[in-house]
Amino acid sequence: MSWFESLILGLVQGLTEFLPVSSSAHLRLTAAFSGWEDPGAAFTAITQIGTEAAVLIYFRKDIGRIISAWSRSLVNKQLRGDHDAKMGWLVIIGSIPIGVLGVTLKDQIEGPFRDLRITATMLIVVGVIIGIADRLAARDENGGRHRAAKQRKTLEDLSVKDGLIYGLCQACALIPGVSRSGATISGGLFMGYQREAAARYSFLLAIPAVLASGLFELNDAMESDHVSWGPTIFATVIAFAVGYAVIAWFMKFISTKSFMPFVYYRIALGILIVVLVTMGVLSPHAAESAG
Repeated sequence: MSWFESLILGLVQGLTEFLPVSSSAHLRLTAAFSGWEDPGAAFTAITQIGTEAAVLIYFRKDIGRIISAWSRSLVNKQLRGDHDAKMGWLVIIGSIPIGVLGVTLKDQIEGPFRDLRITATMLIVVGVIIGIADRLAARDENGGRHRAAKQRKTLEDLSVKDGLIYGLCQACALIPGVSRSGATISGGLFMGYQREAAARYSFLLAIPAVLASGLFELNDAMESDHVSWGPTIFATVIAFAVGYAVIAWFMKFISTKSFMPFVYYRIALGILIVVLVTMGVLSPHAAESAG
């Protein structure tokens, strides 16, 4: 991997990790359209450490409160009803599905799931799902002609059941084209949560899974001779800087804006990939790594 490739891929990772458009799909497509080798699951996982570092810093106050309350509640029963203490458990519980499926489906994630036909299908299907969830949320928030707006749930209302559903939605993002934020946020909207609450829990929920995946791949990469460490670290730093800016923008955007621009983009991109693959312009296995 060249330094220029790492720059572009780091920018793509940072720009798309927190938007509901699928960062793994965009890394894969950037390589395919540019004629580069697929950066691979290891590169994706390691650069995600950079974007998750941005989450840790942006949500540092929330994370600090949650860790403090959760750890103290282990020895102090009176604190177990505290919202932050419960959030600690809910993040752990919500991380179980992706942990189990990530290990179980590792070979598929690094192989068949990277087929561009699957990526295109997921871009379109999940795009439609996000659009429906967005319309449902907008209807509740604005009310109808003859009814008042419906009060949507906040993170104070988060239950174990909802946490597990969020976790299952997050696990779907193991397939390129789904989008971690798109799946979890739309899942939250379907369950009746506010946009900001759904996004906040989505980002917090991603921390254990992404860091664990990144460290796991980092351990494997350290034993491999096929990793370009300089460019990979450079891409990770770029992803961190860009990712932080995107989080700050996105958290403001979702409070008042619709997800429909992302929906239209996903569907258009998915259709474009289908057309190019069908016409033979693009191979469904384009830019796949030989290793």
